[in-house]
Formats: sequence, C-alpha cells, structure tokens
Amino acid sequence: MSCPRVSLVPISFLTGCFLVVSVGSWAQTSRSEQVQIKPPLILTIEPPAPDATVADLEARADELHKQKLYLDALDYYHAAIAKSPNNAKLLNKVCRTQLLMARWRDAQKSCEHSIKADRSFADPYNNLGVALYGELRFRAAVKEYEKAIALDDNSASFYSNLGAAYFAKREFDKAAVAYQRALEIDPEVFERSSREGVQAQLAAPGDRARYDYTVAKLYAKMGLSDRSLEYLKKAMEEGYKDIKNVYKDAEFAELRKDKRFTELIATKIPPLPD
Repeated sequence: MSCPRVSLVPISFLTGCFLVVSVGSWAQTSRSEQVQIKPPLILTIEPPAPDATVADLEARADELHKQKLYLDALDYYHAAIAKSPNNAKLLNKVCRTQLLMARWRDAQKSCEHSIKADRSFADPYNNLGVALYGELRFRAAVKEYEKAIALDDNSASFYSNLGAAYFAKREFDKAAVAYQRALEIDPEVFERSSREGVQAQLAAPGDRARYDYTVAKLYAKMGLSDRSLEYLKKAMEEGYKDIKNVYKDAEFAELRKDKRFTELIATKIPPLPD
C-alpha cells in the first residue's frame, strides 16, 4: 500500500506512514465520543382531497393551524377557498395564519380580500391592523383598529391592539384609555395576549418600563393587586425612572396599604440587561 502525501515537505516513508496511522487511529477514537443529532422527524401531511367538502377542508386547516403547521394549514384553507370563493371567514383565517408567520404583506392582501367580501365583518379590519403594526405603520394600524371597534365595540383584543399602536406612537394617554377599555371587557386580556408582541416595537428600555408601569396602574385601579404588583416589579426591572409616582398616583391608593407593595418598592431590584 502506498503512503499518501500529507505535506509538501519531504519526509521519510516510515515517518509519513506513522503520521497517517496515528491520525487515523485518533480519528477513529474521536468518532466514538462524538454526538450526532438525528434529523427531526418530518410529518407527512396528506394533500387536500379533491372531493373534500369546504367544511372538511376548513376543519382540517384549523387543526393544522393549532399544531402550528402553518404552511399545511394554508394549503387546506386555499383548497377550501377554491371551492368557496369570496368566503370572508376563510380569507380572514388565511390572514390570521400569515400573521403568525410574519408574512405581513401577504396577510394584508388576505385581510383586504376578506373585507371586500364582507365589509361588516370586524375581524379582518383588526387583523389588517396587526399586519400594518408588524411593518411599524402604527398610524395606519390605528385606523384599522378603529374600524374594527366601530363594528364590534365589545372585543377586548381590538382595544388592546389599539392601545399597543398608540403606545408605539408614544401617545401614552390614548394608549391608557384603550387599555382601560380592554381590561373592562376582559380583565384577563393581557394574560391571553403576548406581552412581547407589544414590547417588540418598544426598543427603548424606558418605553418598555413605562408600558409595564401603565399596565400596573390599570390593574391597581381595578383592584387586581396581584397583577398590579407583577407589572410594577417588571417596571422596576426595566428601570422605570418615575417609580416614585406610585406614592402619588391615585390608582395605587389601595395597593399602597398592601404589605407586599411596601416590600416590593423597598427592594432594590437590579435592572435587567438590555
């Protein structure tokens, strides 16, 4: 067996072969200690059946959506739409799925089609606002949220989204009014929605801290002490500079009587890293 060349520097045949054998032996030993991650299992989703009904296709799409198999869900929604064109409900579901994939432009088109199909349907206006919000077009998002609210004045998520857009525009008073209405409709609205979804647009630590303080104030006003204290702590972690306002803001009047409030404010919470 000939010895392979491993260097441009001339070396003896024996030394060269020894190097090859040694390296080969080390590599063989090393491989036994290596960890190889197996590729993830790929779920095989059957394509939409040509003879499936619109209801069956929609149900299957909803199921795939819940499993976060968004591309497959879109295939089924589109198959359903092919059999039921101008179906506002289905078009809105397509928009909703595209939003979760951060496909802002595609989502806008789907929402606009849904609105055109049924201008009295509030949801696509709200979802169009979310798509515009995702592109940082906050003024345009506000207009769509207001259209949704005009059609459905009893949706906590509509008001919560409106508050987020106003907050991103730094119109804090308007944001507080919208958030207050959202909490009046559903005190759990912030627990069901993603706090990070709002904070993604609040790049400055001061804005994030002010958001937490605003929510804490709203919860305190409603007498929800646990939630208020939770958001106060977050505001302190974010380094809210006006935290001393808790001693004069009327919303915290009752909470100031709580021993936990005193203990929290007395705690020197180190700010979280940016």
